[in-house]
Amino acid sequence: MSSCVNNNKNEQQHVPLSVLLKRELVNEKADRPEIVSGQANQSKKGEDFALIKTDCQRALGDGVTTYSVFGIFDGHNGSAAAIYTKENLLNNVLCAIPPDLNRDEWVAALPRALVAAFVKTDKDFQEKAQMSGTTVTFVIIEGLIVTVASVGDSRCILESADGSVYHLSADHRLDTNEEERERVTACGGEVGRLNTGGGTEIGPLRCWPGGLCLSRSIGDRDVGEFIVPVPYVKQVKLSSAGGRLVISSDGVWDILSAEEALECSRGLAPEAAAAQIVKEAVQVKGLRDDTTCIVVDILPPEKTNSQVPPPKKTGKRVLKAMFRKKSTEAPPQIHEEEYFDPDMVEELVEEGSAMLSERLDTKYPLSNVFRLFICAVCQIEMKPGEGISIHHASANTTGKLRPWDGPFLCLSCQHKRDAMEGKLSSRNGR
Repeated sequence: MSSCVNNNKNEQQHVPLSVLLKRELVNEKADRPEIVSGQANQSKKGEDFALIKTDCQRALGDGVTTYSVFGIFDGHNGSAAAIYTKENLLNNVLCAIPPDLNRDEWVAALPRALVAAFVKTDKDFQEKAQMSGTTVTFVIIEGLIVTVASVGDSRCILESADGSVYHLSADHRLDTNEEERERVTACGGEVGRLNTGGGTEIGPLRCWPGGLCLSRSIGDRDVGEFIVPVPYVKQVKLSSAGGRLVISSDGVWDILSAEEALECSRGLAPEAAAAQIVKEAVQVKGLRDDTTCIVVDILPPEKTNSQVPPPKKTGKRVLKAMFRKKSTEAPPQIHEEEYFDPDMVEELVEEGSAMLSERLDTKYPLSNVFRLFICAVCQIEMKPGEGISIHHASANTTGKLRPWDGPFLCLSCQHKRDAMEGKLSSRNGR
């Protein structure tokens, strides 16, 4: 018995039923990889914190599905913001997603939920009137889907099973990110180095007031609202062969490149790999900053007990700047010996805009996940007529969105959005 599919030339192609059954079985097993992780830290200021939560459970119809969460929180000016974010960010993400979504819908809703949760966490922490801040690199793994949200200069890198390397986060350092410098100055901030007098400037580029060298963070109440908590988000789907994630604070990345971090820890189980990466970073210039690393191996079920990291790619290794985009084309011709997915990383989402009105826009999938009388950021319930559309007074060039279209923000979150986007004249800081 066989099944027929159409190829690009509209010709019928016969696929043996045995191949279809094998593919279904393989995909079902591969879609639930095993997660093995380890972490290491050397502390100088006590402001780095790590979060590892494996086998988180979520009700799904008449069953339960699992996902894993990892995070690095690199605090500055104290540890309060890092601790608060570690304790509250995940719950804020979950509260921003309706509870009745199926698995695919839940994964598709994650990017916007992460944006809302980062902003809510920042807003709630600032109400405590503390001045500390934190970078955040936050990773959610659901099956083979990896979703990363980041502000600041901690990083997450991925090594796929074929040895290719991918950056899943973005640096928000004013020194290296020209686009962010332009955004900050356009919103009313000033960017420059520390002036020691007599025209001498030293150190990295900073934003004034406040003197922060980052353009995005959570906390930092003493700087302008144009230092935003809106995260860069990348969502990718791994091949069935899995891969390795390295999530580290800048104590690692100030010393080691992505290639060096992976190379020095190759062949080691995650716990030992994280310790080796931290050791390599610290021994170059000594312990000059808190240095934290989490290593996560995403393994096909049959490789779980071996704890073997992805194999080294022969020949010259490649740092990938581009991903395979999600394809809408008809599948290629199928042969019985080729029923496994190709060993490629597929990019599902990449969004880096700092504009909240763009990140919560209805052009994204699942536009109905924002309930009409619930603030899309802080999730408080509003009476009819109290909410303000995210599109209110926004520069809408498409002409398709109207001010009365959702999602909606409460007055407090609308004020925060306007401040972050430079629409308020006040420069008294957060």
